Amino acid sequence: MFAIARPTSFRSSTVCADCQHRTAHMFCNLDQAALAHFDSIGVHTVLAKGVKIFEEEAPIRGVFVVCSGRVKLSCTSKQGKTLILRIAVPGDVLGLGAVLSNSAYEVTAETVERVELKSIRKVDFLDFVQRYGDASMNAAQVVSSDYRVAFFDARRLALSVSAAGRLASVMLDWGRAAIHDKQADTSKMRFTMALTHEELASLIGSSRETVTRLLGRFKKEKLIQVRGATIVILEPEKLEQLAV
Repeated sequence: MFAIARPTSFRSSTVCADCQHRTAHMFCNLDQAALAHFDSIGVHTVLAKGVKIFEEEAPIRGVFVVCSGRVKLSCTSKQGKTLILRIAVPGDVLGLGAVLSNSAYEVTAETVERVELKSIRKVDFLDFVQRYGDASMNAAQVVSSDYRVAFFDARRLALSVSAAGRLASVMLDWGRAAIHDKQADTSKMRFTMALTHEELASLIGSSRETVTRLLGRFKKEKLIQVRGATIVILEPEKLEQLAV
């Protein structure tokens, strides 16, 4: 395992071929031969909340496939200001761009809840994608998907006219992801808020006070329901109107 911090973790007995969500994972959706090889490389590990998987500008060691849970991807300025870029979800491959370009990690990856990862050494991963056409194509699709996510996130920050719109957009993304990953029934968008208000503010380019005020407003207008750390989106259409 390549995590920088000493994780509270254990090796999992997870087998990729038995994963119920594998067909939804862009990279892991492989043919039988490629999947058997993929199962034979790397290590499945479960990490507690708050573990740094790798840090910005650290030398590359390998890639990490998120099997369950969510991971915060962030970068830090020379003045010490941290910007949360996005939240990685199951199926995402962390460190892929750095491995393919043979450069240092561009971001810091930190778990925001209990996370299961498959970690694969750089040399083993590169051998794998060179050997199997499906894996090579899937890696290209992951890079393309990462580019699209970065583009839409940048557009949301630059073009959204209000903090309310940016917050609504993020919440809708998480609600859809929860349904896609079968974490919620299809009739409701329900997800766990794993970020603090300050972290959420960093993600949408706002302030903690604004996020707290907007969440209170969404609750009052019955757009969302909050039960502890669980958020249920009650009126996705109205949030969509804000997010435009």
